[in-house]
Amino acid sequence: MPELLVNFWAFGALATVLVVASVTDVRNGRIYNWLTYPAIAAGLIGHTLVSGVGSPTGHVADLGLIGSALGMAVGGALLLAWLAGGIGGGDAKLMVAVGALTGWRFTLEAMFWGFVVAAVMAVAVMLHRKVARRTLARIGRFLVLLFTPGRPASPATEDSPKIPFGLALCIGSGVALVLALFRSPGAGSLILGI
Repeated sequence: MPELLVNFWAFGALATVLVVASVTDVRNGRIYNWLTYPAIAAGLIGHTLVSGVGSPTGHVADLGLIGSALGMAVGGALLLAWLAGGIGGGDAKLMVAVGALTGWRFTLEAMFWGFVVAAVMAVAVMLHRKVARRTLARIGRFLVLLFTPGRPASPATEDSPKIPFGLALCIGSGVALVLALFRSPGAGSLILGI
């Protein structure tokens, strides 16, 4: 049986969380605790009920408590970036929830695709607002200052283009979910009915 079917509840919960987080991030610029905390709890409790203690392998079919907690830790890497001032707290908690629901392997792939989507969004916004040259110059100065003594100032300014990073993480997680579905054993029969 495909691992996606074994834990259909986790991927269903993930899809729901991603859609709601996308909407709230675009509309309000926030991903709320009332969404992320229950998703984290659902991942931990659900995987414990389905697979017991589980294993740290990262395969969704046998996550259990250990695999879910390890997924949270990987997703929590963004929380460290938030504490350092890199991203929003809701974005970080969203990835902790993704980790609790799906494990560390899926979370790494979701973060990779999320960063790719964020980069594409950022370039599109810079080109649309015609601030690409100025933004890249600020980033260049930041990188030079990064390797000089003292703490470099942030390359962002008041007029810096903003992107909904939570939306990028949601799209990246969605890409990872679709790829997982296609990689799953028996996916052809599941998707195409063959």
